[in-house]
Amino acid sequence: MIRSLQMYFLIIPATLFFAGIILLSYRAYEWGLLPLLSLLVLYLSTKKNRSVISLFLFFLLGLLVFQLATGWINERDVSKEMKILLNRIFLFLILIGLVISHLVSKEKIVFFTQLPNWRRRLSMPSHTISTPLFLLIGLLGSSTIFIPLIWYPVISDVKSLILFAIGFAILNALLEELIWRGMMVSSLKRNVSTLYAVVVTSIGFGLLHISIGIPVLISLLFSFGGLFYAIVVLKTESIYPSIVFHMVINMGMVLNGWIV
Repeated sequence: MIRSLQMYFLIIPATLFFAGIILLSYRAYEWGLLPLLSLLVLYLSTKKNRSVISLFLFFLLGLLVFQLATGWINERDVSKEMKILLNRIFLFLILIGLVISHLVSKEKIVFFTQLPNWRRRLSMPSHTISTPLFLLIGLLGSSTIFIPLIWYPVISDVKSLILFAIGFAILNALLEELIWRGMMVSSLKRNVSTLYAVVVTSIGFGLLHISIGIPVLISLLFSFGGLFYAIVVLKTESIYPSIVFHMVINMGMVLNGWIV
């Protein structure tokens, strides 16, 4: 009974967190303030799981500033490519919000920055697999994003597109992984459970794509990407493989014409 009540209490802030991401992503700021205020009330009214509530609250505050900053950039007379790159750079504002949350909660900031142990065998549901083979399979799976290029016509300005693809891939993959699999997964795993951390961050990762104009249902499909990256990080105890896989997929998305 007590455990079910605890889980119910944890579902409430997660629901408010998801609602805040959706509303702020659509720039419905008046309604978006309701989840923020609700999380603040929860934070002030209870001492239990305050670090979790703080994490969600400061993430949404960072997202609010992120949306205001990108809205300002969208009104400027700059190229579409520059707007996209600045939009990705501004993800740093969400990261700052999470850093503040950790400072408020007096928690250690963890990014899973150790290198993978190449000699380690990773446990799977029915077998074990070596780390190099696991990462090779992940890399090959991520590289399938380039398959559609086989049928695409030759691009006129290949050099410019590749440079943009590299810049976008590095910025987006690095900052999104530090936010979601770095600070969010590590904090939620430490304070609640691994399952809660993976589910919440995977769904949140998917929903955040609404902010770049992707429809809700398609954004939710990105949650499977978040699940994949979370498994990679937790299995290898390193964020670097997920950053590389994320970069590969982002490169493919740009070259396929799905970003610009």
